[in-house]
Amino acid sequence: MNEPYIPLDSLYRLPWSMPDNGITWLEPLAQCNLSCYGCYRKNIKNSHKPFEEVKHELDFFQSQRKSDCISIAGGEPLLYSHIVELVAEIKSRGLKPIINTNGIALTKELLHELKKAGVFGFTFHIDSKQGKGREEKWQNKTEVELNELRLHYAEMLAEEGGIACSFNSTVYEDTLQYVPELVDWAHKHIDIVDTMVFILFRYITPNVPFDFYAGDKKIEWDDVHYHSDHEEVVDIMAPDVVKKIRERFPDFTPSAYLNGTHRSDYFKWLLTERVGNKDKIFGYTGKKFMEFVMAGYHFFTDKYLSYASPKVQSLGRATMLNAWTFDKGVRRALKNYLKYIAANPFRIFKKAYMQSILIIQPVDLLPNGDQNMCDGCPDITYWKDKDGTEKLVWSCRLEEPMQYGDFLHMVPKNKN
Repeated sequence: MNEPYIPLDSLYRLPWSMPDNGITWLEPLAQCNLSCYGCYRKNIKNSHKPFEEVKHELDFFQSQRKSDCISIAGGEPLLYSHIVELVAEIKSRGLKPIINTNGIALTKELLHELKKAGVFGFTFHIDSKQGKGREEKWQNKTEVELNELRLHYAEMLAEEGGIACSFNSTVYEDTLQYVPELVDWAHKHIDIVDTMVFILFRYITPNVPFDFYAGDKKIEWDDVHYHSDHEEVVDIMAPDVVKKIRERFPDFTPSAYLNGTHRSDYFKWLLTERVGNKDKIFGYTGKKFMEFVMAGYHFFTDKYLSYASPKVQSLGRATMLNAWTFDKGVRRALKNYLKYIAANPFRIFKKAYMQSILIIQPVDLLPNGDQNMCDGCPDITYWKDKDGTEKLVWSCRLEEPMQYGDFLHMVPKNKN
């Protein structure tokens, strides 16, 4: 695809590393109430881990890695039999509990219990290829039509109050066209939606030019869990998504990134922070603002910031008034805001909000067989080898050690 050029020097490289990171990934079960195309985890019934085992994983995380929050995932974490106790346990350790969910099992009663237990936020994964499991009215809907469902969850959290609200959507070749609509929808609900995340589809397809090995054992490509029996576009890149968004928002400007382990110029996590209200997006923060936030938060908490609370996200005006002196992007936003107020002084009573747009580009298979992962991956999780060795591993590829005892490596077919 014809990607836009995004110079590295226009972005702040997020300072996350393996031992010092904003996020850590926890999977208390592998059972789910959906079977989504594109998911990298097998759906395993009766896979709830004992609560003491999950607490041990938290102990291990804290012995290996400083984190701001714990993403509780799976599987579907709301099905976990100890989910309320788990949220309370994470909160008691001084960490932010974030629930990554499809939302199906979320009721107002459960939400209230989770709020009392200390839940910090929810990330709802909703997209058009989630398959059966949701109510019939949500099946065979486009990404735009699913905005009604997204709004249902955003309003549920807003009614409970004080809970960060994020949405994930996997981006496929045929759904890339809808990304600007979702970004626009998030703008219209900037007061209750804190983050929109777009995860680029990656699967193994029939014409993959590699042979796969676990150690010295060859593995057939279609034995790997995350494979497709037909050809798919699996090389959409983060700049492709930026290009598509700019068709609707020409000034859309990312400000921070994570690079790849094998390609420093690949944008594995590409973060944009914008400021505005439901009427208008005033502008986008620059790299100096992101550096100020990360360095300042780490100075005071000894952690790097991941999720911000709705209260902090509502301080858009204060951000512009305090950060314009050192950040060009904020300075442009403030100028637009002042013009907006000058046109109608009563607009000063409208709050301005911060909102994050994140593009995640998962594993890239490079021509020589290297696997370009996220350098400083925030979604690292727990794994214990057969010999009892505990380690931190990539959650997006956990099926490989689970099935084969090791991560797969690849050899180009034409070099065998």
